[in-house]
Amino acid sequence: MLMRTDPFRELDRLTQQLMGPGPGTWSRPSAMPMDAYREGDRYVVAFDLPGVTADAIDIDVERNMLTVRAERRPAVKADDVQMELSERPLGVFSRQIVLADTLDTEHIDADYDAGVLTLRIPIAERAKPRKIAVGAGPGREEITG
Repeated sequence: MLMRTDPFRELDRLTQQLMGPGPGTWSRPSAMPMDAYREGDRYVVAFDLPGVTADAIDIDVERNMLTVRAERRPAVKADDVQMELSERPLGVFSRQIVLADTLDTEHIDADYDAGVLTLRIPIAERAKPRKIAVGAGPGREEITG
């Protein structure tokens, strides 16, 4: 089997290990990548959390602050296993987002599939555009005198 090596990639990995923040902790979590977009009458926020189990994800909303925390725990290994390479980050990941007042934080849906946590946040009814009907005023009376 032919294997190519990239010495600069290995140097980057070692530099990240030595100079990087290291694994996230509960007091100092690492950031998690996300996408946010509008889909019809709701906002969708998707977080990348590969290797995290659903029971290790915590979602909180307080007023208009959304907090997502997750922990990637090390896989259980047998006593005779010797790790040769470990590049996948472990530890705690967290992200906080300030939500607009126009979003309905009481009805957030959360799904976790294939390492992606997807939150769907509906737009509040009071914030949706609506038509206001204009009624005809009372009829005018003619004053004769």
